[in-house]
Amino acid sequence: MASERITLTVPGADGDREVGLSSPNRVLWPEPGITKRELAEYFITVAKPFLAANGDRPVSLERFPGGVDEDSFFSKNPPKGAPDFVETVTVTYNSGRQHPQIVLTEAAAVVWAAQMNTVVFHPWASLAADPDNPVELRIDLDPQPGTGFTEAAAVAPALREVLAEAGLDAWIKTSGNRGLHVFCPIEPTHEFLDVRHAVIAASRELERRMPDRVTTNWWKEERGQRVFLDFNQANRDRTMAGAYSPRALAGATVSTPLAWDELADADPAAFTVRTVVERLATVGDPWAEFSASPGRIDTLLEWWQRDLDDGLGELPFPPDFPKMPGEPPRVQPSRLNPDNWPKE
Repeated sequence: MASERITLTVPGADGDREVGLSSPNRVLWPEPGITKRELAEYFITVAKPFLAANGDRPVSLERFPGGVDEDSFFSKNPPKGAPDFVETVTVTYNSGRQHPQIVLTEAAAVVWAAQMNTVVFHPWASLAADPDNPVELRIDLDPQPGTGFTEAAAVAPALREVLAEAGLDAWIKTSGNRGLHVFCPIEPTHEFLDVRHAVIAASRELERRMPDRVTTNWWKEERGQRVFLDFNQANRDRTMAGAYSPRALAGATVSTPLAWDELADADPAAFTVRTVVERLATVGDPWAEFSASPGRIDTLLEWWQRDLDDGLGELPFPPDFPKMPGEPPRVQPSRLNPDNWPKE
């Protein structure tokens, strides 16, 4: 028996497109009973702010064929048979390998991704027109055990102040889980490693001001009950859930942009595939002017150099990265043998 299939009409700048949706009644989120069709219709409704945040850039699709309670996998390059309105750009990964990666430029492409059971969208911080130079500085506020969203929300305004001192305008969104994402629009004048160093400089400055509440320690055994400022999310091909992307969590939460005056009372569990549509209709998109006035990272790079001159060096990279210049040992501190890693 042929599987059930429907066709959705997806509006776009160049007119309507008809996008097929197989198994529309497949339940992706069992707890609220959200189906594949409901997800696709969500994307049609939020297409404008979703594409503003995630479109025209390399993106990885996190796909859940059996629903969010089952295994997932990532798609970076478009599969065979992808429609011609799904675009690509060739990007360079950390290994030096180059490969085409998916680029979403219209609502129909997002619905096509939903047809393939994509739940989470992971956009790069750079645009397809210049994939090597980010247009966003991103800092992930990651609560550690013993802390949660409340603690992340309490330190985020202080991070905003640090970034403002460096000449950057900070914007905030929920991660869709326990954390927060702070983004700054920037001019694409520096490549990923420079932006990573800018993130480290800002994070170290916040850590100096709030040592009991935030940490830049890469190793979990050293973080304690603090909010981790995840500088490694600024690396090339390191991504986080995009704005208005759902999360593969039981409640179908969505990574949701906030106005700063909403933060203190925000409940990340309240922003879901079923509630964000109404929020946009009543509150609007807090990130509507996100890209209007990009800043520069020059001051943060000056802070980075100041810290280098003061003896603070490079921080660890993720384990899948090649060994980087000046990087400390990739060894858990409690297991480090000083005889094998003499200090210079």
